[in-house]
Amino acid sequence: MKKNILFLGLATLGLIYSCATNPLTGKRTLNFVSNSELFPSSFQQYGTFLKENKVVSGTADAKKVESVGIKIKLAAERYLASLGQTNYLEGYQWEYKLVDNKEVNAWCMPGGKIVVYTGILPITKNDAGLATVMGHEVSHALANHGAQRMSASQLQTLGAAGVAAATGGQSAEKQQMWQQYYGIGSQVGVMLPFSRSHETEADKIGLTLMAIAGYNPEEAINFWTRMSANSGGGAPAEMLSTHPSDATRIANLKAMIPEAKAIAAKFGVTFK
Repeated sequence: MKKNILFLGLATLGLIYSCATNPLTGKRTLNFVSNSELFPSSFQQYGTFLKENKVVSGTADAKKVESVGIKIKLAAERYLASLGQTNYLEGYQWEYKLVDNKEVNAWCMPGGKIVVYTGILPITKNDAGLATVMGHEVSHALANHGAQRMSASQLQTLGAAGVAAATGGQSAEKQQMWQQYYGIGSQVGVMLPFSRSHETEADKIGLTLMAIAGYNPEEAINFWTRMSANSGGGAPAEMLSTHPSDATRIANLKAMIPEAKAIAAKFGVTFK
């Protein structure tokens, strides 16, 4: 019975792979949240974040973030146009902000709202390293990963309700046991791999964007090698993480670089 209940829940979650095709990934995904619903909330949250944090402006680093960000944005526009998706970025309101924060992090909200923390700049080191980061984060937004995660979470909750209904006639202890089985199984077996696949997708798209923007995608290897050294090997086991291991990520990037260079070459961009 345990396997049947878990399968029922995971089958529900499996619907996440069975709907519209994303033009950047070529994969079929389920998305319950439209940009018209998501973007206003995203823009509001971004504005609130900027008010509550120290935005760095006018410095060489702040100008670099904006300059690299604009190049990545233009690369995205060119790439999408080449795919026949000229309207794909409708509603985007691009912003590129540097925020004074020691955390090694950067992110892009749905609709093109980007933040880079000062704490990551010693690891990016140069424009190509920064393009690696910003290309990756922008790619999360372009691939609608935020909306997909929200949809997946809704399905996970729906699956839990299905488990509750299927076990309603059993004792409270057994109901709790089945919910725990479902929670662990859906998280480790579906949600975490789903998140890791998003990271790999963002790496692949990000490599293409940085290459089209004129940054050598080989530099992504150098950046992630520095990131790995900075983490000191403290990351959790890959199967329990939302991200691929550093070794897996670097291996994947090496395999992806030739394709990124080939796509960039179609735009007249080549590298030695």
